[in-house]
Amino acid sequence: MFISQKPRKKASARLQINIKGVRDGILLLPRRQYRLTLEVSPVNFELKSDEEQDVLIDTYESFLNALPCPLQIITRIREHDMGKYLSDLEARFVAENQEIYRRQIRSYSTFVQRLVTRNKILSRHFYVVLPYESSDDDFEAAKTQLSLNADIVTKGLARLGMQSRRLPSLEVLDLFHSFYNPNQAKAQPISGQVAELLTSSYVRGLQ
Repeated sequence: MFISQKPRKKASARLQINIKGVRDGILLLPRRQYRLTLEVSPVNFELKSDEEQDVLIDTYESFLNALPCPLQIITRIREHDMGKYLSDLEARFVAENQEIYRRQIRSYSTFVQRLVTRNKILSRHFYVVLPYESSDDDFEAAKTQLSLNADIVTKGLARLGMQSRRLPSLEVLDLFHSFYNPNQAKAQPISGQVAELLTSSYVRGLQ
């Protein structure tokens, strides 16, 4: 005889992901762990000459040897939502008075519509994640150390011809939102008001 049991209540997404919050662009994890995320511009290695490739390889080796901490490299490939772009083209078409420009806009809009019907328009974003683990709950000390490490990594990436920038809290939250709720993230991205609410809730929890 089989005894049916009620399934256990699913843990919340926040507990499954193990994120305590985001503050000043820094991801707060359990056990006094912190993460800082840099968005990095790519370099097309294949388009470089043999000499330039050799220089890049040597510079990359020096970059790895000079790292102040371990790091994680993330490549994020997302499908572009072309709906807003096509809507903007339609608005320009309606507002344009010159017939020659109206025909050009309509022709281009038709081309884009055919393109997105046959092919997915993808965007690629690259991130470097820097970790830090603290022996106490001093967030400011963790923030200072992560900022120092980020500065070293940023300068090393610049020598490779790669520009980088720190993600603010809103973009960090939106990145995780798009990972775990890709469909919802397209229709309802995280707003600045939500990010502020989450941050203030975390700060109040510390008091």
